[in-house]
Amino acid sequence: MASYMIQCSYGPAAIAGLIKKPTDRSDAVKALVGQIGGKLVGSWMSFGEYDAVFIVEGAAAVDAAAVSMAVTASGAFRAFKTTPLLSMAEGVEAMRKAATIGYAPPGA
Repeated sequence: MASYMIQCSYGPAAIAGLIKKPTDRSDAVKALVGQIGGKLVGSWMSFGEYDAVFIVEGAAAVDAAAVSMAVTASGAFRAFKTTPLLSMAEGVEAMRKAATIGYAPPGA
């Protein structure tokens, strides 16, 4: 099952709106990813480079990309980043496959 980490930074107008009317955006994200067959696993507010982080699972890559495009096109965000996640088992499988590829770096 595909999983994604979504990190977003609100634009100034969106932050002003949230300060004026504090809102938990988890339900909006849950409804949005539900439209593409995904499930919201968790959501957090953060500070620093990103203002919020969401973990989503079950959506196909094309559907996740479509959500990213639609949200970015809204103009409400300074940044919207979707990172595909691998389970630990998938990561170990990738490591094993990497060992068989035989890549030679430039100049080798």
